[in-house]
Amino acid sequence: DPYEWEGQIYHCNPSRQWSVSKEGLDRLAELGRLDSLGGKSKNLLWKWYEEEVPGRRINNIWHKRKAPRGKRYVVETSPDIVERCLLMTTDPGDIVLDPTCGSGTTAVVAEQWGRRWITCDTSRVALTLARQRLMTSTFDYYRLPYPDQGVGSGFIYNTVPHVSARILAYDEPPQVTTLYDQPVKDSSKARVTGPFTVEAVPAPTVQPLEDSLTASPPPGPDPDVSIARRGESVRQSEWRDELFRTGLRGQGGQRISLIRLEPLPHPYLHAEGETADGTRLAVSFGPEHAPMEQIQVERAIEAAREQVPRPQLLVFAAFAFDPEAAKDIASVNWPGVTLLRAQMNADLLTHDLRKARSSNESFWLVGQPEVVVDPTENGYFIAEVLGFDYFDIRSGRVTSGGAEKIAVWMLDTDYDGRSLFPRQVFFPLDGSSGGWSKLAKSLRAQIDLTQIEAYRGTVSLPFRAGDHRRAAVKVVDNRGVESLRLLDLDT
Repeated sequence: DPYEWEGQIYHCNPSRQWSVSKEGLDRLAELGRLDSLGGKSKNLLWKWYEEEVPGRRINNIWHKRKAPRGKRYVVETSPDIVERCLLMTTDPGDIVLDPTCGSGTTAVVAEQWGRRWITCDTSRVALTLARQRLMTSTFDYYRLPYPDQGVGSGFIYNTVPHVSARILAYDEPPQVTTLYDQPVKDSSKARVTGPFTVEAVPAPTVQPLEDSLTASPPPGPDPDVSIARRGESVRQSEWRDELFRTGLRGQGGQRISLIRLEPLPHPYLHAEGETADGTRLAVSFGPEHAPMEQIQVERAIEAAREQVPRPQLLVFAAFAFDPEAAKDIASVNWPGVTLLRAQMNADLLTHDLRKARSSNESFWLVGQPEVVVDPTENGYFIAEVLGFDYFDIRSGRVTSGGAEKIAVWMLDTDYDGRSLFPRQVFFPLDGSSGGWSKLAKSLRAQIDLTQIEAYRGTVSLPFRAGDHRRAAVKVVDNRGVESLRLLDLDT
């Protein structure tokens, strides 16, 4: 039915009906809540105020697709985009997974909004950036409705009344709208990321059942040892070609170039060749999806001892090294033969995307961290990173390098032999404006500035030995190449 207001007849749109009854329209007129845009509109409208209907409905047009501020990583995503996705799909306490974390934007946003998170990346540069970003960030502290239940109970959120024409027309109480992007802050507290990562040594991969039924074990010792644990890989031919093409990249732009590299029919020693300066070498490649293990190092050394002529360089190339394997490579004393570790670039796992060019940096010579640990008079220990031991290609000898190119190092004071849990983390390259210094400026009144200063250096804070009586130090240099050093804690 038509409705008359201020001498004007208004008709409801044919495709719909009045939102309220005639009595309700009379009540809105009495409250001064009807409008027709000064008589220019043929439709009768209800008048509402912004504080009564706050915000706006979100549509599928994303206005904040802008680049992030202070970009740290080449493919870094704007936090606004991640925040919108996270708030739409999760609740506080939920777990968010980001398989390719880059600089850690998803983890930072998840931490900000009280979500748990799991993240990973194949790039050690990305992991180092993400780790530093998380550990040196500060977050608002949100009030919890049930503090004893933790963040899983949600936050206390700001609310606003939501008024509609029907509510005004029939004198109903306003609806309450919860603003899930506006938790109530406790300004007396600031929040930082706590211990957040356990870096596990990957378990050896298991060969798919359909492959194991048809595969026959290759010749060599210990036929009962699985193909996966021997480090065999269908990619070894590709890796050998890439190594021959690119050589081994060393510190300071040095490179070992090869003039010959041929396959060897052995399960642990996979290639032998010659460098540009006439040095004989042998190569043992690690598994495709697992770390190189101690058994492979032992058997590769045994095989190399039987080679005629004997190699002068024995190179162990892998995507990751078991700590005991790395320890053996560094500690073997074989007169006339130098044992080297080469970090294989994770890009080799996507061989179909790589260009065949000699400038690829696919194999990096990995330095051995030079770390000392000393007991103190009160039963504590202090660890100090002195630098890296590098293989100097020009002199053909292992030389000591300083600590000035260490990007981050982590200390696990109770290493269990499998998983590294960083209990102290240091960022020596940060200087006075980044890393822990940035956190110190934000939390100046709440933290011990002397300890923050210590986390920028190469000497640990005092720590007690754990149940395993062993510590582990992981060092990442400015190239993103990492290495692990195990330390026995003897009183």
